[in-house]
Amino acid sequence: MPKYSVSEENHIKAIFHLQKEAENVSTQELAEKLNTKPASITDMMKKLQAKKLLEYKPYHGFRLSEVGNKVALGIVRRHRLWEFFLSEKLGFPWDEVHDIAEDLEHVSSKKLIDKLDAFLGLPKFDPHGNPIPDQHGIIPKDTLARKNNDTP
Repeated sequence: MPKYSVSEENHIKAIFHLQKEAENVSTQELAEKLNTKPASITDMMKKLQAKKLLEYKPYHGFRLSEVGNKVALGIVRRHRLWEFFLSEKLGFPWDEVHDIAEDLEHVSSKKLIDKLDAFLGLPKFDPHGNPIPDQHGIIPKDTLARKNNDTP
């Protein structure tokens, strides 16, 4: 599995979350989400497109490719597993786990993450109630339905 920089991973994850709101993501939207300048976003989008992680349509924005989506799900999985670990095993209050998990999500050892998942009992949700993708990057449909029904 290729390694990505922390910055690349942060961009990939941000695009993943923005895509839930719209089919394509604009440079401006991503710049606002990441609190950076559009020119920086343009440079990163070129890098991610060269790595085949993005699809770009001029004047329509960009979106993650199938490969990019899989990478994003891996990052989300790591993040949510770390949140669960920090909250359930180390006793961090749930409102503190996100910022720490932001750092830990970049530890990309598959073996470590699989062992963490098993140690935690293969949790389906993080402390915020968000579904955790499995080791194949799949979020079971029943967990999505449960999350949607549980959300006020």
